[in-house]
Amino acid sequence: MHRFVFPLALPFVLIATVAAAQPIKTLETGKIWSAYSLPEKGGPTCYLVGKPTKSTPANAQRSRVDAMVSHRVGEKAYNVVTFNLGYAVKKNTPAEVTIDGKKYVLFLDNDAAWTPNAKTDKTITEALARGNTAVVKAISAHGTTTTDTYDLTGFGQALKAINAACKVKP
Repeated sequence: MHRFVFPLALPFVLIATVAAAQPIKTLETGKIWSAYSLPEKGGPTCYLVGKPTKSTPANAQRSRVDAMVSHRVGEKAYNVVTFNLGYAVKKNTPAEVTIDGKKYVLFLDNDAAWTPNAKTDKTITEALARGNTAVVKAISAHGTTTTDTYDLTGFGQALKAINAACKVKP
């Protein structure tokens, strides 16, 4: 549960941080992927985020759709991979991410897809950094299958930025 509470709470953390005058620092801004750090008690949180370059079906009603990798130093949680799907997911169904032809199974909770453990987080983060394209497939609570395609150009650079800011060794 701890692994995936952060991305769900991130918008609230960001608002609270701005209100407390703790600025979010932009580390890297790319065409697709951007990296940020946020000072927190116990150590910084560093994260990168990117939007899909293509989503199908194009007319699906969805809110926030993006991919995120975060390091939360204070919690000793690194390379936490999250795919925000922008809709309530179908219960008891898996999702998958395919990175340059290699598939990884994800689990769904609320409106996001997650890796099952820290080892898989690291494996997927490394594959994203080396890869060209990632494709995420999931099913909404209404039974609609969605496909989000991410161009991984710039992912590795954004990852290097959050690794340096949070002092994480690859």
